[in-house]
Amino acid sequence: MSVTIRPERAGDERAIHEVVHAAFDGHPHSDGSEPAIVDRLRADGDLAISLVAEDGGEIVGHAAFSPVTISDGSEGWFGLGPVAVAPQRQREGIGAALVEQGLALLCERDAAGCVVLGDPAYYGRFGFTHDPALTYPGPPPEYFQRLVIDASSASGVVTYAHAFG
Repeated sequence: MSVTIRPERAGDERAIHEVVHAAFDGHPHSDGSEPAIVDRLRADGDLAISLVAEDGGEIVGHAAFSPVTISDGSEGWFGLGPVAVAPQRQREGIGAALVEQGLALLCERDAAGCVVLGDPAYYGRFGFTHDPALTYPGPPPEYFQRLVIDASSASGVVTYAHAFG
């Protein structure tokens, strides 16, 4: 893979929007809101980590990390998502590279942990597991997973940034 993972920089916004749109367009678990979520996270100042995958000057992937709140008052937790890879570049390891780099940056920031709503088989490879003590109302519980970074536990209802609606 000749892809470079780097932080988003000024001027990347349109390409990120297009990649996120293409990645989720027609996906059975998408309502089409993902590009707008990333745009709103950025506008609200809640895009804590925004990484792009670039190949030959073209952005082919993106991963967003934003702060979440937990009803027990635990601090330092983040949500992963959306993660998007251009359809023609999927299954090349680009999404995994974005997630791994983002999690490494969370570790450097002394984050407490990270949550994700997604396929347990995919996110399990990064250490995410379902924890019944952390809940997110709506989807099947096993699809809401957490990765503890600092070894402290958290429990309660998780709320994502306002951009998620």
